[in-house]
Amino acid sequence: MKHTITICVGSSCFARGNSENVDVAEAYIAENGFHDEARIELGGILCRGRCAEGPIVIVDGQEYTKVNGVSMLALLQEILPIQAIAQ
Repeated sequence: MKHTITICVGSSCFARGNSENVDVAEAYIAENGFHDEARIELGGILCRGRCAEGPIVIVDGQEYTKVNGVSMLALLQEILPIQAIAQ
């Protein structure tokens, strides 16, 4: 299954933490070998108009609000467990 992670890069979400979330996602993907697989699509979107609930991250169509570096890492570990590389 291919997973899609979309990170709001609107100015509010980006300034409130999605800058860090982009770094966390890119590092997790690279450090765990997922960058060579067709298992994940990482992208960005502009403002969704829900700035008070940001930073907003969408994983496989499910919207998550107030995402920080810790919760971003937890989302990544849930959908892309490191053991999946060995499969």
